[in-house]
Amino acid sequence: MRTGEPATPRALHLTSAFLVVAALATTLLQLVLLPLVLLPADPRWGWLLLPTVLLTTPYWSLVHEAIHGLLLPDGRWNDRCARLLALGYGAPFALLKTGHLLYHRYSRTERERTEVYGPAARSRAGVAVGYHLRLLGGLYLLEVASVLLAALPGALWRRLARRLDGPDSVAGLLLDGVRRRHLRAFRWDSAAIVLGHGAAVVAYGRHAWLLFAAVAGRALLVSVADNAYHYGTELDRPLEAMNLRLPRFLELFVLAFNLHGVHHRHPGLPWHRLRAAFQADGDRLHLGWFAAVARQLRGPIPAGSGEQHDPGGGGRPGGGHSAGGRAGAARRAPGPPRPEPVRAEPGPVRLASG
Repeated sequence: MRTGEPATPRALHLTSAFLVVAALATTLLQLVLLPLVLLPADPRWGWLLLPTVLLTTPYWSLVHEAIHGLLLPDGRWNDRCARLLALGYGAPFALLKTGHLLYHRYSRTERERTEVYGPAARSRAGVAVGYHLRLLGGLYLLEVASVLLAALPGALWRRLARRLDGPDSVAGLLLDGVRRRHLRAFRWDSAAIVLGHGAAVVAYGRHAWLLFAAVAGRALLVSVADNAYHYGTELDRPLEAMNLRLPRFLELFVLAFNLHGVHHRHPGLPWHRLRAAFQADGDRLHLGWFAAVARQLRGPIPAGSGEQHDPGGGGRPGGGHSAGGRAGAARRAPGPPRPEPVRAEPGPVRLASG
């Protein structure tokens, strides 16, 4: 199915179900079949972990679809599959969903602008250490480490959320949102992650370093891609993000996640409709995906430095700063369309109990 072509609802539902089954099969391969069946027969089977690492982005794209309630038409099955996918990903779905909705609400504001640091920072060098640790795997490892919070009583969650809350972070809001609405589900999923991955480490035995290497690869891919769509872009514009160029077969492979600007303006659209929305909006591609990832290595940017801009050479896609933008603006006269609203609050995360 191409990302710009219509398809019947039945075909779309079958496609989603197939993708979920395929993704869960990679988790089964990684955590069960390889250590218990294949590696004891021949250590060269360990090379199968490489494609599981390379599938990190489409795997996350499926979790992302579920976060927005778009993976499956039935809400309960959407969330059940999402929780299973998140177990394989390595972090509880309640945390991932609450955090992602906060990201949509506060993107490019003072609370959520990864590479930008304010005047309170002691030095750029000090900021750069934490920035590069986050960029090169730290973000994913923090998500995984969140399972340790499951052992804390609710009172300590409340205290920790208050301590971490501040005008330049969503961490306090994230912990408070999970504590107030989803702590029970978070604890169950955290226990499943610890038991499942811990048993896998034991099963791998002397080959456990292969599993750790695969986790390190996933950590790198998740972390370097996370802010690539926003690095150096204008501040205080939560609905804006870059669309990054990929060959069309790779766009299909990552479930159109590269069309991130379209997603921010239309968060209610499933992945297979993003390309059509991109064309209908007269949108444009800002940078190549690999160039956008690499430019983050320039390091953190001081607030008010004037370095935040549209790296594609224009303003808001469709906003009149480029030929495509002027054409798109003319088609939408007298004003831009109202995007699907991003929820003002993280809102209750609908989690199936079984």
